Amino acid sequence: MTPPDDTGAGGRPVRAPGTRRLVEHRLFWPAAVLAALLVGNLVFTHDFLAVRVQNGHLYGSLIDILQFGAPLILVSLGMTLVIATRGIDLSVGSTVAIAGALACEHIATAKDPGSPSTVLSAVALAVGVAAAIGLLNGFLVARLGVQPIVATLVLMVAGRGVAQLITDGQIITVSSGAYKMIGGGYWLTLPFAVLLAAALVAVTSLVTRRTALGLLIESVGGNPVASRLVGIRAAGLLVMVYVVSAVCAAVAGLMISSNVSSADGNNAGLWIELDAILAVVIGGTALTGGRFSLGGTVLGALIIQTLSTTIYTLGVPPETTLVFKALVVIVVCLVQSPAFRARLSRRRRTAAPDPASAAGDLTARRQEVHP
Repeated sequence: MTPPDDTGAGGRPVRAPGTRRLVEHRLFWPAAVLAALLVGNLVFTHDFLAVRVQNGHLYGSLIDILQFGAPLILVSLGMTLVIATRGIDLSVGSTVAIAGALACEHIATAKDPGSPSTVLSAVALAVGVAAAIGLLNGFLVARLGVQPIVATLVLMVAGRGVAQLITDGQIITVSSGAYKMIGGGYWLTLPFAVLLAAALVAVTSLVTRRTALGLLIESVGGNPVASRLVGIRAAGLLVMVYVVSAVCAAVAGLMISSNVSSADGNNAGLWIELDAILAVVIGGTALTGGRFSLGGTVLGALIIQTLSTTIYTLGVPPETTLVFKALVVIVVCLVQSPAFRARLSRRRRTAAPDPASAAGDLTARRQEVHP
């Protein structure tokens, strides 16, 4: 049997169908960029990918990326659902600060700061207040019709002030082994924060992809008018996604504050909302709403955390860190843009004309000169 021809017109290779499907998969480019960043670090740190066991715990740069990236993964997880409904949540950074401040203040003033009951009540308090913040955001957006960027911008500014009021403008330090477990402890040789983030991602993926909830969210974000006409209660869904976003931010705030055993109302979660939006966009979810990708969001968050680790490894000056990160993120977004890749492909075809057509043009010109 003659094998199929793998060349197109002019002898140019034609991409195999399996390769084409792989490249066109929405997770291909984020995964490729993440792999390139990880491998690129080997040039500067030869044992960057090494993972070692010490005192029954796993250590290494990869483990650090997962551990320090867990809060961003959670914030990005909630942000994905909000963006899927054509919204935005700029208050997640303030929610991170409020949750950490409430938990640390509660533990610091308790009679027994190290008891599990004290830690559980602190966690419940932080998550409960965060849920109320999400309810307020959802009410402003769904019931009062306030633009999401305006509604959440109010709490972005005011929430940071509330966190400072809770801590009285000071850094609250706590000493609690049970609380330390949330962000800095280990379980089954892995950081507990990584396991907690993985569990929440799995639950969210199961609920949104194995039930009709994900389809309803995409319907509201894709076409609000059509979803309303078919009887979807968009207001309830909008409130729900803002509550989920705030709760995810609260858990991230607990991770951050417990990892350093302190709460800083001014700097905790500062600008994490921007990193979360970048992670969602890098993961392939459009800011115009509709279809979303939780797997892509996780990859996007890991790309940003790996990029931060790479910047520190290279010794980039702190004043240029944000510029360096912005340039890399722009490149990542361009690489995974189908329109940008199509334009590059057209330019390559223009720069390299078909040999057969070029030979035909040459023959025609010779006939014009020598009829």
